Amino acid sequence: MVERYKIVYQGGTGELVEKKSRFIADIKPVASEEEALAFVEEMRRKYWDARHHCFAYIIGDRGQTARCSDDGEPSQTAGKPMMDVLAGEGLHDVCAVVTRYFGGTLLGTGGLVRAYSGALKEGLKACVVVEKKLASCLEVRTDYNGVGKIQYIAAQSGIDTLDSQYTDQVLFTFLVPAAEEGRFKAQLTEGTNGRASIKNVDEVYYGVVDGKVIVF
Repeated sequence: MVERYKIVYQGGTGELVEKKSRFIADIKPVASEEEALAFVEEMRRKYWDARHHCFAYIIGDRGQTARCSDDGEPSQTAGKPMMDVLAGEGLHDVCAVVTRYFGGTLLGTGGLVRAYSGALKEGLKACVVVEKKLASCLEVRTDYNGVGKIQYIAAQSGIDTLDSQYTDQVLFTFLVPAAEEGRFKAQLTEGTNGRASIKNVDEVYYGVVDGKVIVF
């Protein structure tokens, strides 16, 4: 699994006008090529009277699926520039559609490239982008004597506590970034003199949205 990658968590819309041609960018998070193509068709229906609906999408944690279309514009003037913007931002699991209403003036290849990429950049300004990071969910079981030390180590390391259960013993569930797992385990073992039980229970991706931790 990839340790980290960026996604569009919440889509958005932006617009650019160039020589009376309107370029409307709609961006949406997608999990599959089927979702991406369905979004393209949705935009075609929404802007049924527009001349072009150019698109680009990148799907997968490594960008395994990527496709773009000029939809009748001169070759390499719409879909490819849009793909370059998405790739340049390092975005995955995203589909972008830029719809053009022709304003009566030809823009030339350079003008089209600037307009389609510019519209997409405007759309991205309205999106919420999140970096997904790989993490382990660790269950740490301890007696009450170890609680304070474990909480202190987690706080000092900036490790988020997903859950805590207090019975005859205490069971913490921590969300530990992959890069910090070894160090955190070592600190727990040393801090509790090996009395804490540490168990990997899951591997997940997480991100931070408006200061809140989101587990995907």
